[in-house]
Amino acid sequence: MGIPTEMSESVRTTSGSWWRTSLSDRVTELRQHEGQVFLVMALVIGALTGLAVVAFIVLTERVGMRLYPVGGAPWRRLLFPLVGSLGIGYLLYRYFPNARGSGVPQTKAALFAREGHITLRTVLGKFFCTSATLASGIPLGREGPSVQVGAGIGSVLGRLLGLSPEQVKKLIPVGAAAAIAAAFNTPLAAVLFALEEIMGDLHAPVMGAVVLASATSWLVLRVLLGNHPLFKVPQYELVHPVEFAVYAVLGVVGGVVSVAFTKLLLIMRARFLRFPQKTVWFQPLAGGLLVGLMGWFVPQVLGVGYGFVGDALNGNMAFKMMMLLVVLKLFAVTTSYASGNAGGIFGPSLFIGAMLGGTVGTVAHRLFPAYVGTPGAYALVGMGAVFAGIVRAPMTSVLMIFEMTQDYAVIVPLMIANLASLFIASRLQHEPIYEALAVQDGIHLPISETRRRHSRRQVVKVMKTAKQWLSAETTVREALDRLRSSELRTWLVTDRRGVVGVINLSKLERELAEGADKKLGELVDALAFPHVHPDQGLDLALERMGANQIEILPVVNRADVHKLEGIVTLRDVLDAYGVSGV
Repeated sequence: MGIPTEMSESVRTTSGSWWRTSLSDRVTELRQHEGQVFLVMALVIGALTGLAVVAFIVLTERVGMRLYPVGGAPWRRLLFPLVGSLGIGYLLYRYFPNARGSGVPQTKAALFAREGHITLRTVLGKFFCTSATLASGIPLGREGPSVQVGAGIGSVLGRLLGLSPEQVKKLIPVGAAAAIAAAFNTPLAAVLFALEEIMGDLHAPVMGAVVLASATSWLVLRVLLGNHPLFKVPQYELVHPVEFAVYAVLGVVGGVVSVAFTKLLLIMRARFLRFPQKTVWFQPLAGGLLVGLMGWFVPQVLGVGYGFVGDALNGNMAFKMMMLLVVLKLFAVTTSYASGNAGGIFGPSLFIGAMLGGTVGTVAHRLFPAYVGTPGAYALVGMGAVFAGIVRAPMTSVLMIFEMTQDYAVIVPLMIANLASLFIASRLQHEPIYEALAVQDGIHLPISETRRRHSRRQVVKVMKTAKQWLSAETTVREALDRLRSSELRTWLVTDRRGVVGVINLSKLERELAEGADKKLGELVDALAFPHVHPDQGLDLALERMGANQIEILPVVNRADVHKLEGIVTLRDVLDAYGVSGV
């Protein structure tokens, strides 16, 4: 006997209403117990991120090596990087614009400038585009993209459960730690990386959840792929104390190579960013073409290359090949990244460091065979030195190498080389690579000093809405006419992107003699104009006003330097300090 249609519809309606009410009640209950939910989320994020990283490893290594084997036909090593970079370039341009690049700067931007928001589309795009890119032979790393995928999993789940924005932001380093733990098989280094590099605070209150996620992700890796270290290395032995001097030299050389890598990458990327927007989709082809041509003659250039790193660590790679790979990999990686391919710089920094260390160790061993150990030990220390110089995470570097080798004896040489590399890199390249890459994208990440500042006098408390500005197309003569008839002596300059500069009356009067028809857009620097962010202090706003002789300062968004949040005036700052009557 059938159920009447009206009754069936009533049942379905009642059932749907019950589910919606039940879900709403559950979300409300979750918000009331966010602390407990947070720890459970750490377990879930760790497990899901571990699965994603395992899939990364399988796709980028086992599939990739079948496409372009070292002993295979040369045309395969040319074809697959070309086709891969072109196809993925179009997908990144058309469907996944936020999946381009490393992933670490984007993760930090999500944490500090976007309220922890990473979309599901970006997570999926980052995973599939990076997997395809690396499998096709582009020599970038999977660890940086894994960080964004892990952080994205945390962001998506947190927002899905209706957690507050502050709690969602706390899930970002949780996912990042889980990603590094599985990618390198180093759970302790992953915790340190999340706190040192992502959070910028080793005393962050999320440490418990970060540890939990890291351990869970590491466990998933062990269960699925077995208990195998990323690199198998022989036991380290110090032959003679004079070796410490050689390790110091290796650190200095590693610092110079780190600076060369960083500067070359930033210069090339800046040039690619100047090309017309319509060329973005096929720009990655430049990296694919260079890699393909190099791979035709030297197959070791292709892919992540951890197998060849293992050869260098165990002394199974020729001196000339290691020296050649330092140079070829340097240009292949920087070109691939700068042209817009999806992939990170973690893996390449380890590869270049291993080859550099092996080269220096071979030279030292040939010159002083009785005092210097095998080149494999120097390849290991070189990995840490170059990583520390490029990524600027020296403590993570030391702990990572220690976890990889399980050998405490290598710690002291590693610390010596890391310190030397970090010193040289910091002096020759002041801005760390991730912050510099973010600035090129118009994202201004807060430095550690800003993150530690809890001053009551912040820009956000006194800023107001901007009501007057000048177009970048305005001429000097027209701007002078407006300023002379206004009480204001400083005006913002804007174009289609938003605010691009600040101009004052005295500068316009000086420029009038050189060309009254010159446009304001030619007088300002759209990437380096004076500004502040809402979370910065009024002391900094006052300092920048004085340095630039202006009375108004634009307040811009950290995720987009051209997005105007408001303005802060000299009078506002003085009022906040209680000196308005002076």
